[in-house]
This record gives sequence, C-alpha cells and structure tokens, in this order.
Amino acid sequence: MKEPTVLFANRTEAGRQLAARLEHLKGQDVVVLGLPRGGLPVAEAVAEALEAPLDVCLVRKLGVPSRPELGMGAIGEDGVRVLGQEVLRAARVQPEVLARIEERERHELERRAVRYRGERPPVAVAGRTVVIVDDGVATGSTARAACRTVRARGAARVVLAVPVAPPDWTERLAGEADELVCLATPVDFFAVGQFYADFAQLDDEDVVAVLRRAAGRFPAGREGAGREGNGREGVDREVEVVAGAVRLGGHLAVPPGATGVVVFAHGSGSGRHSPRNRFVAEGLHQGGLGTLLFDLLTEDEARDRAHVFDIALLAGRLADATSWLRAQPAAEGLAVGYFGASTGAAAALWAAAEPDARVAAVVSRGGRPDLAGPRLPAVTAPTLLIVGGADLMVLGLNRQAQSRLHCENRLVTVPGATHLFEEPGALERVTELARDWFTDHMAAAHV
Repeated sequence: MKEPTVLFANRTEAGRQLAARLEHLKGQDVVVLGLPRGGLPVAEAVAEALEAPLDVCLVRKLGVPSRPELGMGAIGEDGVRVLGQEVLRAARVQPEVLARIEERERHELERRAVRYRGERPPVAVAGRTVVIVDDGVATGSTARAACRTVRARGAARVVLAVPVAPPDWTERLAGEADELVCLATPVDFFAVGQFYADFAQLDDEDVVAVLRRAAGRFPAGREGAGREGNGREGVDREVEVVAGAVRLGGHLAVPPGATGVVVFAHGSGSGRHSPRNRFVAEGLHQGGLGTLLFDLLTEDEARDRAHVFDIALLAGRLADATSWLRAQPAAEGLAVGYFGASTGAAAALWAAAEPDARVAAVVSRGGRPDLAGPRLPAVTAPTLLIVGGADLMVLGLNRQAQSRLHCENRLVTVPGATHLFEEPGALERVTELARDWFTDHMAAAHV
C-alpha cells in the first residue's frame, strides 16, 4: 500500500507557505481568525506575515455519536448552526440525540470563549477583510459555520484559507466565502493529519499562548487609531467604572467620529462578557456608535440571585456609570443611550426615568420592562422594545409595559425567535433594529 505524501513538517511551516499565497492581502484592513485548536499555529504564521491582528473563530463540530470524528454539523458563536443533512440521514441521528450533542458543544464553546480570550474582547471584524484559517478541511461543516459566524458579525469580505483539503472542497463550500485558498488538494485525501509529519494534538494552553503573543503585537486600542472622524480620537480598552462605593470592570469602545455612546445593562446576572451583547455592540460600532459594557454587580454580589432582581440597585449602578462615562474625554458631549437585556431592561428604563437622566434613546432586547413598574410613565427617552415572537410570556409582559409608556415607543417582534434570540438571523435582526433606533434618535439629541 502506497504511503501518503507528507506535505508539511508541522502546522507552523504550513502557515508560512499559506501566508505566501495570501501576500496580496498585506496592507489591507485584515483580521486573521484561527479555528482552535489546530488552526491557531497556522493562523499565527499567516497573521505575522500579513502584519494583521489574530483572534480565534470559535466553532464546534457536532460529531456523529458512533463516529465522533465524523461531523454531522457545526455550531458557532452568536447562535450560528450548520447541519449536514446527508450525514444526518445516513447516520440516522434522532432529533433528541442531536439536541443533546448540540447543547453539550454549546457549553464547551462558551467555556472556550472565556478560557481563550480572558478579559480581552473579540477582535472587531465589522467592515473588514477576515481570513479564516484552519490546518485543513475535511467535511467542511466547521469551515462553513466559521464563515457564517463572521458574516453575521459584519465582515465585509471573507477569505477561507487552509493548507490541505479534499479535491471537491470548493464544491462543498461554494458561496460560503468570497475567496477560497488551498495549497494542496490530494486525490488520496483521507484525513488532514496524514499530510503532516508532526500533527500533535494541541491543548487550551497552546491556544492561549498563541493569543497572548498576538495580543502583544496588537494591544487593545491600537486598531482604528488615526482614522478620520470628528477630531476626537477613538478608544477601545478595558476600564474600571466607578459606581458609588464600588468599582466595576468594563470595556469602553468609541470609534472616531462617534455620534453617541450606548451603555449596556446586562440582565440575569450576566456581565460585560455576554457574547450576545458583544455581538450587538460590534454592530453598533459599525454604525458609528460607541459602547460601554460593564458589570452591574461585583463578583460577590452576583452570587446572590436576589441582586439580579433588585432593579433599584441596578438602575443606581447604571446612573453612576453614566455619570462616569460623561466625564471620560472620549465620550464628553456625546449623546448617551441605554441597551438593556432581561432585568437590565428594567434597570435602563428606571434610570432613564430620572429627571436629570438626559438619555437619548432606550432599546430593550428580550427584556422585562414591566419590572420598572411605576417608573414607566416618567420615561421620556424614545424606547424600542424587541421581543422574540416565540417568547410568548415575555411578549405579553412587554405589551403591558408598553401601555404604560407615555414617550415615543415601539414594540417589534422577531418572528420565530425565542428568549435568547439563538435562531439563525435573529440576533442580526436585533442588532439592525437597535442600530437604526439609536442612530435615528442620537443624531437629534442635545446633551
């Protein structure tokens, strides 16, 4: 039996060869995203050659129960889900089994997001060329999910680049990326690893080490510096928000030329690392808006679930954070809006009802505005309530709350969406609605 041809000594060498094929992208506004774990060493070599920032593109393969190495689909961040119907039919996978596997992989995806990035936010991809890199393509389901994930995050152009793939890989992935790049498509392809002399398994520490090196080359806040705007220099950095007697971790991002800043009020005990709110924030950046994501509660406070429903406490923290924000040079004089989710929506409306709030607009995503109770009639900021069409209980509560609002307001349902807006396209619709509402009302705001 003929031995397979070894094409690459290791992943780093494969990355250097791949970088040479991508040289035409050097000097453009490029972001390189590696698929963990094996794609990161390849992506690191590409990012170094292109002098581009590097991040992970988090996707998880959904393996057939009897053959976990065989992908029947994949999931990505922000609710992206891709299924291989042919594999599902051939393997006779029942819906309940698929659901269990997907739930398990979703938890693992969220764990990796925290483990790999730590305190760092995802590298912004909106409006940029995104190069997705892996050590090879087999079934293509993971690569397909990765492409759809970055498109959902607003990438202007998607390039999928791998060292090796089956001969029919372009047919499998047609239409998923704007450009497909591969160094070799051997006819004897069986598995990616057969073409590497060293194809050792990587662990989480290997991924974290690569990302730390990349962060050192492109520290937070460097991207976007020097772009033309309204004379105000943009910022993108971790901050410490002073709220009364406590200090709360946060992330402030204000693009040059921003027309306003949206402060996020997280609900149900989640914090500034909420992947859904970060997704929306990135969409707002694309619309020329700044964002402040911060933790409404300290770590000790968050352990007590009663604090999650203490709307007066959360609203007070939000008001204090707004005062802190207005004192920052990057936000001085800019209109301020509130984006609230779950109980955070009640806190946003409660705070907006204060006589001196000066809030330009409020958006609620799957929120509980009813918990703001008697404060609702005092809200003067234009308010948009967004609810999933399949989230019937919360939809009813939003309708009740809307009837008590005297300000300009609108209730929009996203058809078929549930409470977390995990369905394909649902969170993108939320982002589009929020961006339009804020930009329309902040432009006319006087602060």
